[in-house]
Amino acid sequence: MAKTNKVTQNKSGIGGNPGQRDTLRALGLKRIGQVVEKADRPEIRGMVAAIPHLVTIIEESE
Repeated sequence: MAKTNKVTQNKSGIGGNPGQRDTLRALGLKRIGQVVEKADRPEIRGMVAAIPHLVTIIEESE
């Protein structure tokens, strides 16, 4: 089974540039406080790294 991470949106994308808002949507985040589970892959880590001021990541250990 693949390792997963929980990504939580902490701040709004309003006021950010369009690329940051698009990254939030691509992660499946639509509102503050929403949590999504994503596979631990380089693509997802890169997306989270692009918007560290808007989200937090909680690594799940198996």
